[in-house]
Amino acid sequence: MGFKLFIKEHFSFILFELITVIFILSLYWLDGFRNMSTAIYSIIISLILIFSFLASRYFRRQSYLKKITLLPQTMEDALQKNAKTSEHIQTESYLHELYRVYQHEVQVLYATQNRQEKFLNQWIHQMKTPVSVLELLLQEDAPLDKKSVQEEVDRIKKGLEMVLVNARLEKFEDDMQIEQVYLKQIVNATINENKRLFITKRVFPETHIDDDILVASDSKWLKFMLGQFITNAVKYTFEQNKRIIVTATKSDSEVKLTIRDEGIGIPKSDITRVTKAFYTGENGRKTGESTGMGLYLASEICEKLGHQFEIESEVGVGTTITLTFH
Repeated sequence: MGFKLFIKEHFSFILFELITVIFILSLYWLDGFRNMSTAIYSIIISLILIFSFLASRYFRRQSYLKKITLLPQTMEDALQKNAKTSEHIQTESYLHELYRVYQHEVQVLYATQNRQEKFLNQWIHQMKTPVSVLELLLQEDAPLDKKSVQEEVDRIKKGLEMVLVNARLEKFEDDMQIEQVYLKQIVNATINENKRLFITKRVFPETHIDDDILVASDSKWLKFMLGQFITNAVKYTFEQNKRIIVTATKSDSEVKLTIRDEGIGIPKSDITRVTKAFYTGENGRKTGESTGMGLYLASEICEKLGHQFEIESEVGVGTTITLTFH
């Protein structure tokens, strides 16, 4: 197979050389040269030189030809370095780099698939709780407690929103629309969407944001981020009559939005890891409701939108999240 491939590759070269020899002999013939023995000698010498060149070229490329004509059984077979010529050495380098890029893409795809599968399994397990509570409420003979039903429905809605955001994150750029938005409107809308949680936990929001502060962001994704920060602040404030204070300050080149709570705080050992996927930390284990995905998704969205995101916390005092818009 290797020899046949070599002949096919060089057939045009052999044909060109033969035509060149015949053409030169024809010129001599038309010029009156009639010595046949010299002509035959010239043809033989030309053929010897041509085939000597081809033979040396074939033996130099034999291992490379054998490699590309035999189908590899493993990836190591395909990545062996057998080339001798500069062209084929460059071809092998290209294939090795192509394999590296392919491996990187496969690993990213596998990590994404594994993350999504793990998140979905964890989410399904957590959704069993509100569904079970709703079933128990429906089985009771007493009048239906609408407040309790609404709380469980809200938990399911939040869980569904988290799943949808996780699914859309892979094609974030197709769903992103950057525009100038009024920061106070977004913050107030996010607080109003979570007012039942504030009432249930008896935690009070405070906002100190000027009406005219504009930031360049995507209103939908920004609202999701703020929702994660605010709901976390409320969930991890176990004492009643505490505050969630949202403040915005504007300078010449940036706007800083801070969300400060008076909750239990985050241990120092957890601060650097709370934005990792599925990391619930010490506080998440206390509530038993954390998926470990809220802050991860928020940090991913923040990075894609080009905002900066910082967390400062002290156990027993509270947590401050600072979001910087440039």
